[in-house]
Amino acid sequence: MSGTLDGRVVIVTGAGRGIGASVSRLFADQGAKLVINDLGAGPDGTGGDEGPARDIAEEIVAAGGEAVSDGGDIADTATGKRLVDLAVSTYGKLDVVVNVAGILRDKMIFNLDDEDWDAVIRVHLRGHFSTVKPAAAYWREQRNPDGHFRIINFTSDSALQGSPGQPNYAAAKMGIIGLTASLANALGRYGVTANAIAPGAATRLTATIPQDKLLGGGERPAGDDSRSPDNIAPLVTYLAGEASDWISGRTLGAAGYGVTLWNNPEVRASISSDGPWDLDDLARRMETEFRPLADGLHPSIFMRQVPK
Repeated sequence: MSGTLDGRVVIVTGAGRGIGASVSRLFADQGAKLVINDLGAGPDGTGGDEGPARDIAEEIVAAGGEAVSDGGDIADTATGKRLVDLAVSTYGKLDVVVNVAGILRDKMIFNLDDEDWDAVIRVHLRGHFSTVKPAAAYWREQRNPDGHFRIINFTSDSALQGSPGQPNYAAAKMGIIGLTASLANALGRYGVTANAIAPGAATRLTATIPQDKLLGGGERPAGDDSRSPDNIAPLVTYLAGEASDWISGRTLGAAGYGVTLWNNPEVRASISSDGPWDLDDLARRMETEFRPLADGLHPSIFMRQVPK
């Protein structure tokens, strides 16, 4: 078990099933030493079971790799600190943090309960904060600008393109993009890169989405593995390796057999006045210069879900 991640020490959250499990298996195959975290909760974040994290760790060890497991709630900041301490105490260092853990509680905004908003924001945003804060503190202490340290966060097309039935999830996942950009700018001097991945795969979470709302074509023919979580793992593995120093603060997509690079937000056009705006002049300039670029909704993969 040696390869592009030989000897690198990695924390993976949400690693008991789906994309996190696929990432962990490929990481181990490429020589990484793993701390596997998963609460083992349901897709909506309720319940808990240490079994999934333990099972993946035991599978990796049985195959000749190195892995330890933790069944804690990643949205509890004590869990993130414990994972960093566990990596350092078990393997002597920490190189990579991969934040996969997430939940869904989908409702239209007018039906969304406070609890469902808070739960999704908590798992995704505090769940990322939970690991990156202690990891960043550890890497800062190393004072190694050539450390090849990595933060790999998981966002979603739901945020990038505005899923109408997932306001809480979209908000959380867009927050992760902002967090990733901040981390990239703040931690580069310490040898850290930070990137985000928007995955497209069939998982327990996507299985909860009604068929008429499901993107990617729904049912696939027998033997078609294009929606397998395994297809996400190679991109994560590349970003976790030492060869990816050149990319940071970016959002990438991975779905099927394709990888995409998203634009970072950038100004498309601007207008200005010599003094305070006259409302009529502002309206005229807006419609003359902005409307040709921004008339109506931005095209997205969710357009067929937008109420008419």
